[in-house]
Amino acid sequence: MTTFLQNCFAGLALGSTYALVALGFVVIYKSTGVINFAQGGLLALGAYLGYTFANNLAIAFGVAILLACASAALVGAGFERIVLRRMVGQPPFAVIMITIGLLFVLEPLITAIWGFDNLQVTNPWNIQTVEAGGIVFGVRDLWTIGLTAAVVVAFFLFFRFTSLGLAMRATAFDPEAALAQGISARRVYAVSWAIASALAALAGITMAAGPGGLSPSIGFIALAAFPAMILGGLDSPAGAVLGGIVIGLAEALTRGYQDQLFSWAGDNVSIIVPYLLMIVILLIRPYGLLGTKDVRRI
Repeated sequence: MTTFLQNCFAGLALGSTYALVALGFVVIYKSTGVINFAQGGLLALGAYLGYTFANNLAIAFGVAILLACASAALVGAGFERIVLRRMVGQPPFAVIMITIGLLFVLEPLITAIWGFDNLQVTNPWNIQTVEAGGIVFGVRDLWTIGLTAAVVVAFFLFFRFTSLGLAMRATAFDPEAALAQGISARRVYAVSWAIASALAALAGITMAAGPGGLSPSIGFIALAAFPAMILGGLDSPAGAVLGGIVIGLAEALTRGYQDQLFSWAGDNVSIIVPYLLMIVILLIRPYGLLGTKDVRRI
């Protein structure tokens, strides 16, 4: 039982990171109808910006996180303003290709500035642990879970009680009606990109603060978070969180019981489990666990 609970905690911490990235995917999809394939690049950029603030500029880690998120938000909003705003009215496929192009721009830019070496981010957690009931809790993992919970609560309050949040919900529900009511779609799109970029940066810097350190490959975490978004529902923030937790638990439990149950499948079966789980869920619920069912009248 102790081993099972230890794996569940590891899955919850990993799922929290997936949830942050998946939330970024969902925010942009809800407002624009486009899947942002540059989310992994924004995650890596945010992580390296956090490293720069915390290590090179010797800024307190908490402040470095805020500065990294703010800087990434400016990059996201600037990209929307300079590039994507010119694509309004164009086919979604064209916009998706531009996000892929942004990813391929960010990756070599990051390596050109920071190099390929594995870097250690200065943080107050290091490899500190807390033990309770025979279970070892990593302090970084506890902070990741806590930050994700805080972000989810902030999301709920923002979209429920602020005028901008209500405007974003209205635009996502019916863009034409929102425009008729005087809501600025351009402002909504810019804010959506800023929020998604900030979430990616938060996920990136919490991952980089772990024992694995920071390397350019950190952006691949977005590929693992992609099934979480699909599983939970493309247009559901709650689904993104649920999907992230489910995928994280499935991956951690598979890795924890690899030798006992999955030795016949090879050493990296935990990597493909999220995608297998996504396929199974989509066969049962094509719109995801909490996604909106598409109903068409003829």
